[in-house]
Parts: sequence; structure tokens; C-alpha cells
Amino acid sequence: MRVPRLVGLMAVDARETARAQGLLLTAPDRPGPTPPVVDYVVRQYPQPGAEVPRDSMVYVWFDFGPGEGGGGVHEPRIPRPPRGGLQRELDEPGDPYLTLSSP
Repeated sequence: MRVPRLVGLMAVDARETARAQGLLLTAPDRPGPTPPVVDYVVRQYPQPGAEVPRDSMVYVWFDFGPGEGGGGVHEPRIPRPPRGGLQRELDEPGDPYLTLSSP
């Protein structure tokens, strides 16, 4: 059986998804028998799609480790960034031959 993608799921949803696949879930970064309900999975091992036997343990983490990110919420940024973003860097769509000038 293949390990489902659990990253991004809330703890309760990750537990149910793993159980439905016949897998066990544990959270080494959380003490206690069950992970908290409202936290989101940020890492998992084995990776999604890995082939494992039934009743295998899937490890999930709810916090980034030291030096792995998780710097907190940075929004809203004031002043706001200018509008347009990458669109300003790209050529406008259209007929490429119309933009070429002939001598």
C-alpha cells in the first residue's frame, strides 16, 4: 500500500486518512498518545507515495524544527507590495511578428 499525502491536513484529518489506509500515525514532536486536533501537519515520514506494509507507522510533525522555517505570520505587510508582480516581467501576449519592426 502507498502512504497518502498528509502534509497540510489538520491532525484529526491526517489521523483518519492514515487509519482509512490501514496505517498508524504518531507525532514525535508532541507528547501524549494523540496529536492535537487543530494543528496542521508540516512534515511526514515516509514520504507520500512510498510503498509500505499494512499497519506501518507514519511519523508526522506539526512544527518546523529549529532552522527549518516556521518564522511566523508576516502578513499583512505594510506598505503593500506594488501590484503587477511577475506580470510586469513578462511580455504581453499577442502576435510576436507584430512587435518586430522590419528595416
